[in-house]
Amino acid sequence: MLTFTLRRLLSGAVLLVVITMLTYTLLFFSSESIARNILGEQATAEQIALKEVELGLDQPLPVRFLTWAGAALRGDLGTSWFNSEPVTQAVLNRAPVTLTLMIFSIICVAIIAAALGVLAAVRRGWVDQVVQVGAVIGDAIPGFVLAIFLVSIFAVNLGWFPAVSTIRPGAGPEVWIASLLLPAIAIILNYVTSSAQQFRSAVIKELERDYVRTLRSRGLAEKEIVFKHVLRSAAPAGLTVLSLQFIGLLGGIVILERVFAIPGLGAMAVNATVLGDIPIVMGVVLLTVIIVIIVNLLVDLANGALNPKVRLS
Repeated sequence: MLTFTLRRLLSGAVLLVVITMLTYTLLFFSSESIARNILGEQATAEQIALKEVELGLDQPLPVRFLTWAGAALRGDLGTSWFNSEPVTQAVLNRAPVTLTLMIFSIICVAIIAAALGVLAAVRRGWVDQVVQVGAVIGDAIPGFVLAIFLVSIFAVNLGWFPAVSTIRPGAGPEVWIASLLLPAIAIILNYVTSSAQQFRSAVIKELERDYVRTLRSRGLAEKEIVFKHVLRSAAPAGLTVLSLQFIGLLGGIVILERVFAIPGLGAMAVNATVLGDIPIVMGVVLLTVIIVIIVNLLVDLANGALNPKVRLS
């Protein structure tokens, strides 16, 4: 298991270096005059040149990246080019909101999807039909459309939830719950049936294996077979799908945060990209890649624990 973990950590480190390098390069190539964006259209050529020297933009791109990477390794992600806020502080202030929403939503999706998937595989009938039809509908309807629908009905018309987030520094748990519950419901509705379908397919595949017939012939109860043996073997497929959905949600959360005006990482990344605030963008990218690496590592370790053959692959 130790060798397996070290291999995954090494591949994660390579992924981190490659993605940050590509992102840093593309940000500078896709930006026009960053100094002019900061100083405004009235800035003179001399002021722009001085600003570029101040920001290190007069240096070759590889030198700039190595300088940033070296500082990042020491825990210094720099400061915002527009408001001088430390990037680390800006990211850490926004991360709890985004991660709370995502983790809560994915946990709910995992519990509901596993229950629906097992029920659909064992009972079939109308439950199976609901899961399969729901998976098609969930894939067809974009998350932001569902979010706008929920806001219109439950926030604007019924007034059960705030239409926009009221989360502020020092806000109590009741404010967080009221602001994040509706977007969490949107995420759950968008993902749960497709995840349930994956659990259903994996459970059906396991129920058709020889060892299940052997367990039945020995007189084991169906519930014991399903929950003690079948679900354990089917879990890796479900965990893999959930990890992919969690990673995909890192990108989709940007739109949800816009719809619900949530002060999270997505909204901050969009604003920083529009302005050309590269230190902020790189801070968000770095944290996002680290989250992806951690999620993949945890899923690989869980799959390795459930299925020892995975550790040999």
